[in-house]
Amino acid sequence: MSQARHFAQRFPATRARRLRRDAYTRDLVREHRLSPADLILPVFVLDGRDQAHHVASMPGVQRLSLDRLLPVAEACVKERVPVIALFPVIDAAKKSEDGREATNPEGLVPTVVRELKRRFPELGVLTDVALDPFTSHGQDGLLDATGYILNDETVAVLTAQALVQAEAGVDIVAPSDMMDGRIGAIRQALEARRFIHTRIMAYSAKYASAFYGPFRDAVGSAGNLGRADKKVYQMDPGNGDEALREVAMDIAEGADMVMVKPGMPYLDIVRRVKDEFRMPTFAYQVSGEYAMLKAAAANGWLDGDAVMMESLLAFKRAGADGVLSYFALEAARRLNAGS
Repeated sequence: MSQARHFAQRFPATRARRLRRDAYTRDLVREHRLSPADLILPVFVLDGRDQAHHVASMPGVQRLSLDRLLPVAEACVKERVPVIALFPVIDAAKKSEDGREATNPEGLVPTVVRELKRRFPELGVLTDVALDPFTSHGQDGLLDATGYILNDETVAVLTAQALVQAEAGVDIVAPSDMMDGRIGAIRQALEARRFIHTRIMAYSAKYASAFYGPFRDAVGSAGNLGRADKKVYQMDPGNGDEALREVAMDIAEGADMVMVKPGMPYLDIVRRVKDEFRMPTFAYQVSGEYAMLKAAAANGWLDGDAVMMESLLAFKRAGADGVLSYFALEAARRLNAGS
């Protein structure tokens, strides 16, 4: 029996608007709430000192050198945003066909991880496990002679990359590459090296989406990728059942948390994943989502603060336990101020 039939309430014995009459009643019966603890802030980090480069397609977002990133991390601690997610901007001279810089223990990401954990041990740090910021071709994996992305050879490099990050002290590694079997390989390697507390947040259902454009601008992979795409490893936007199979595989291989990406265009997938597996489930409000809301607000077409908060609440209603969002710090400030 459906919920609607079970209750079988009729007007005027039931007036639904009674529970909407005033703010305190609406607060009292609200089904879902957003808090700073639900948010993860993605940040772009680059080499050098005193560097802050604006990302034109993401208003308010900057690529930051470590010294300029530290105040952002401090603000996350102050505003109770529990995790910061690092995405590197790698100098073109360090990019290569095989993305070898991803496994450099003294590279940008391990260096930033060590300093963040030294200064802010209470702040969780998440790192991306993928090769696209490091490859000269902009793909997430190694290529064969025809340009096809090799799976097993890529997984070996991703595993080495995850170990370097774990050795630097990262809390959560987040493989975003969509290669088959990489969660199991990384989990086995972490266990073998006794990194038993390193969590894995798997990008389990990552779609070949058109909403990633501003992100690729930010990390500098758009130019390398050119007219190529990632459809041979990222998911087809028309598929939903396949997402459940991908999530099931990652859980079986040792993922602690799973993710759906992008966010709002795939809230149905978030709901299905949460209902099916009851696992910690996250969503990524990606760069294109952020950019379009910012652009609409800048043009006066939408109330920027209102749509920011409404969009984040929608993830919670859909079943997400947390959200990666470029709005995270801005939203946390509003939540902490009670607005």
